[in-house]
Amino acid sequence: MRKIAAIAAALSLTLFSLTGCTQSGAKTSAEATAQNPLVLTLAHGLSETHTVHIAMTEFANMVEERTNGRIQVQIFPNGQLGSENENMEQLMSGVISMTKVSAPGLATYNEAYHTFGLPYIFDSTEDFYHVMDSDQMRDFFFSSGDDGFVTLTYYTSGARSFYTKNKAIRKPEDLKGLKIRVQDMKSQTDMMKALGGIPVAMSYGDVYTSLQTGIIDGTENNETALTTGKHGEICKVYSTDQHAMIPDVMVMSEKVWKNISPEDQQIILEAARESTEQHKIAWDAAIDQAIEEAKTTMGVEFVNDVDKEAFREATSGMISDYCEQYPGVKKLLDIIDSVE
Repeated sequence: MRKIAAIAAALSLTLFSLTGCTQSGAKTSAEATAQNPLVLTLAHGLSETHTVHIAMTEFANMVEERTNGRIQVQIFPNGQLGSENENMEQLMSGVISMTKVSAPGLATYNEAYHTFGLPYIFDSTEDFYHVMDSDQMRDFFFSSGDDGFVTLTYYTSGARSFYTKNKAIRKPEDLKGLKIRVQDMKSQTDMMKALGGIPVAMSYGDVYTSLQTGIIDGTENNETALTTGKHGEICKVYSTDQHAMIPDVMVMSEKVWKNISPEDQQIILEAARESTEQHKIAWDAAIDQAIEEAKTTMGVEFVNDVDKEAFREATSGMISDYCEQYPGVKKLLDIIDSVE
């Protein structure tokens, strides 16, 4: 029923426009006024309490304020218009203007985005921010116009680590024979195989019950999943191997982007990047709160003496394979390495 409702909602948007601008007579920012604004639809699957939704709401407010109401961003959260994949399909077909997706999800349209799902491509959180905020990465984000979209900004989703019911994962050998839930991404499945575990791809909403019933032995995510997803009620050992830092990205249809004047494009980009900076602060607070709550109210043990070098070595062959299979991955990794 939810999928049917999402399809119906998406179809209703197409009745207003096939260019990604809904319920508005203005088709370009040049002709938009406060009385006849350019309305940009932004659909995503997060709740209104999620830090990324809050950041995107701040982005929308800044755009409306700085354009004096000429450009308005209308947000559809909670998967109202479908899943991430469905939202991206809607963006490519012109039903919506913008969406938020996990970066590797864009590999369907641009193979270089596989890179963001690979393990240990960033040395630390500081390195992640340094690279993602660089001019080189911003140039890459705007190099996908021919693929039908441009990336306006990114939002951190922290470092992903393994956690299980009762076993610490200090080295790859500790994963042998364990059924570990991973995201339904090729890079995540391949990573799990390289580390010796058994990958089980499933949706996030199915993880709690699968842990509870023993369908899986563990999973991997950032620390907030222990509390917001209640996984800490079942999993009592969180091993901070920090194998991946997979950003969320906010993307816009290239067709819509071309309908926005250079001056307004600059306003949108500045608002997007400011929302990213605000999100960094909110994310750090959310992580600190999640760790404290998991420790004190759920009894989760955080294992920090993890042999990250052993994990890097175990997955190095996988990264080489991706570079050979996907030239775009090799190119983006070279860009990342070039950031000083």
